[in-house]
This record gives sequence, C-alpha cells and structure tokens, in this order.
Amino acid sequence: MTAREANLLTAVGLLGLLAAVAFTSPRWAGALRASAVPIEGEEPSAEPTPAPAEPPAAVGAGRRISVRLYFEAPDREGLLPEEREVAFSPDLAQQIRVVVGELAKGSTTGLVSTLPAGTRVLDVFVHAGGVAYVDLSGEAASGLPGGSRAETLTVYSVVDTVVGNFPSTTRVQLLVDDRKLPSLGGHLDLSRPLAADPTVLAAEAPAPPPTAPTEATPLPR
Repeated sequence: MTAREANLLTAVGLLGLLAAVAFTSPRWAGALRASAVPIEGEEPSAEPTPAPAEPPAAVGAGRRISVRLYFEAPDREGLLPEEREVAFSPDLAQQIRVVVGELAKGSTTGLVSTLPAGTRVLDVFVHAGGVAYVDLSGEAASGLPGGSRAETLTVYSVVDTVVGNFPSTTRVQLLVDDRKLPSLGGHLDLSRPLAADPTVLAAEAPAPPPTAPTEATPLPR
C-alpha cells in the first residue's frame, strides 16, 4: 500500500468516526449549544450531564423516595404540593426526569393537573452550575389553555417541583421539542432559566371558625 492510499484510508476512517459521533449525539445537544445563555459565575466550558437513555421505570431497583409535586389548587389561587413516592436513581438528571414524569401523569389526590394531557419528558440534563434543562414534548405548548394564569402555573409547577426537591439545582430552563421557546403561550419569558417562585403557591386554607358551645337544656324534674 502506498503512502497516498494509507492517507486516504485514514481520512475515510476519520470521516466515518465523525459521522457516528454526530449520529449518536444526544437529541438536545444542538439546542443547548445553539441557544444556551451564559450563566454568571460559571466557566463557559462547563458541560451538562444528560439523563441516561434507559426508561425511568427501570432505574428504581426497588428503592423509592418521597417527593413533592406541585399541582393547581382546585379551590383557591396557586399551587399546592402533593406527596408521592417515586423510583430512586443515583443519577441526578435521571431522578429529575422521573419526578417531572410523575408531574405529567397528573394528581392522584384531587388537585388540578398543570401540564397538558399527553405531555412527555423527552430529556433532562443538568448544567454544572445547577441549572436543570427539562425538555418537554410539544403538547406542553400546543395543549396549554389560554391566559397568563394557566401558563404561569404550568411553568412554575415544573420549576418549583424540580428546585424544591433537588437543592443542588437552582434554576430550570424549559425546552419544548428540543428547542428553547420565547414562551409557552405568549405571557411568561422562557428565554432564560427560572428560579423557584414561592409567590405562586396557594395560601393555607383558612381554619373553620370554632363552634360556640351550646348550653345544655335542663331536664324537667
């Protein structure tokens, strides 16, 4: 084999390797590299940690943890927590994916679901600076009811659920179908990661007033 033929074979091999890498790259890589915003105080080279490819149901290995999911209150303004046990994963991104997947399933205690029916968690990855990127399917935007209130409760049900359960995450960046959208419905800015907002939580239900004691009627003699 001549030197020219050897160089040609080497070049073909490298092109094949690059094609394989491009084909197997995570589905969110393009969205992250094309639209991720700089995060103050972090090195630009920090890489996110993607969730493993295995389905969420397979990661628990029998162990379960208790988490708080935030749904809309049916009787007053805001979000209320619902306790639920979910499969445990030692991987943070995978654990977030499991938890948001449970949020998408809806409430089991009579609270109002915030994510539109059919919404799926496509991927989750966590930036080294504590930003969790949550990639939802298109139903999260296309199935959203109109109005700023519904949009706010939908977005912050995800943000408050993630940040509230995982102290190592400080903000959440929502993606839809692998893309960063300006908003879900035209009201709430999603161009940057969002911190949890306690003001969207529902106020405590007022306690019923105490019942005044009644005097016993004396028995006739």
